[in-house]
Amino acid sequence: MKNMKTIRHLSLGLTFTLLLVTAAACVTETPTNSNSSSPSPSVSPSPTGTERSAVDVPVTLPVLDALLSDEAFRAQVKSQVALSDSEISQVQKIAADEVTKLRQANAEDQTGSAEESRQHAAEAIRGAVGEEKAKQLFALAQEYWVKGNEAPTADNSADATKTAGLNAIPKDTRVVVNIPAYRMDVFREGELVKSYKIGIGYPEFPLPTGMRKAQSIIFNPTWTPPDEPWVAKMKNISVGEKVEAGSKLNPLGPIKIPIGLPSLIHGGKSVAKLGTFASHGCVGLTTPQVQDFAKLLAQTSGTELSDTLIQSHLKDKTQTKVVKLGHAVPVELRYETIVAEDGKLHIYKDVYDQNSNTEENLRAVLQANGVRMEDLSEAERTQVLSALNAMSGHPQTEPAAKSPAMVPSSASAASPSIGKPEKKVAVAKAKPIAKNQKEVVIEIAALKGKGYPVTVNFDTGAGKPPALVAKSTR
Repeated sequence: MKNMKTIRHLSLGLTFTLLLVTAAACVTETPTNSNSSSPSPSVSPSPTGTERSAVDVPVTLPVLDALLSDEAFRAQVKSQVALSDSEISQVQKIAADEVTKLRQANAEDQTGSAEESRQHAAEAIRGAVGEEKAKQLFALAQEYWVKGNEAPTADNSADATKTAGLNAIPKDTRVVVNIPAYRMDVFREGELVKSYKIGIGYPEFPLPTGMRKAQSIIFNPTWTPPDEPWVAKMKNISVGEKVEAGSKLNPLGPIKIPIGLPSLIHGGKSVAKLGTFASHGCVGLTTPQVQDFAKLLAQTSGTELSDTLIQSHLKDKTQTKVVKLGHAVPVELRYETIVAEDGKLHIYKDVYDQNSNTEENLRAVLQANGVRMEDLSEAERTQVLSALNAMSGHPQTEPAAKSPAMVPSSASAASPSIGKPEKKVAVAKAKPIAKNQKEVVIEIAALKGKGYPVTVNFDTGAGKPPALVAKSTR
């Protein structure tokens, strides 16, 4: 039973195949709330050695397809998993056939869930190579996916940091992406300086989690469609025929920032795609957003990149320009559906079916901020438990109440006053939550002044990006 559960989780991570395609073009060039508790709620940047296990990372067949396009990964599959060339070819065909169904041209029409995708992957690969080899293959794929298959940086500037704690606030300089919140934050020496609303990967092409790093900014990226079955079915696209920057057929937009296979941070998205599924394993931004982010990222890394220089690079769309950052910037990809934020508890939809909206995780988040479940009022508990159910992957129609209803005191209940009407006591009721709601925000008195910081200079993609406003140091 334990092995089956492991494979079920492992299968979610296989989305790497199409995402390798994504590495070159998030579309065609290719978690979760931990149950560990930390006594320090608002500070936890430094390495703790408690990195998420690979089995918690979603894997799907498109991920595996992308990975198998990498020679280094194929070599490890042969040596570590002991798959024969015939077995590898069989796995590739299974993954490629799935990618054909999920090609970028019709990705938005897909209705499957992340859980269905990873279950399908597990069953298909087990049927091809057997349960033991499938388990080993998934584990290897997840390890590659979590790390992004990148070599260490020369100065170790982005290698020394690890994911640590719940709702952790970095003390260093880094980019933090919380996938279910559709939010990306830029921290500079522990201070949040800018927030962005983003688009995320489809359930079949989910964003990975873990530590990555940004080392360069690429202007006017071209896109070369890979030799994949789904490419052959795309209109006006030919395998191996380069698509120029600026073309409507190029999914990357004017700027891309690689953050390790198979993911990118890139532009080209419409405002309507922010706050929803928008890419194949990438962080999607609008064109104005990605230009603004590129400038801030360069400044954060000590690299000169003015507005004038950005426009100069973008002016000639036939010239791809690579700007190497002064030092690598850590990029932390999180999957946290329960976030405490200055007096409010944000509960996000469990978009990748990670079973993260549980009372156990809720208690861990509260504890990380010095609050117990028992510190919440009856109304707060009722609303929170209702929200956890509604935002889960499989909400119950009528969730059972886990907290006792508000009742009269024992004294008044046992001996009501003779001749006086019995005093009615209000029973806490949860506010209705819409079926397609992506976030529930609940005010929690005990969390006032605690938790992760609220958005700063928030760029929602609508209109001109807000000017960067520095906080007072006093």
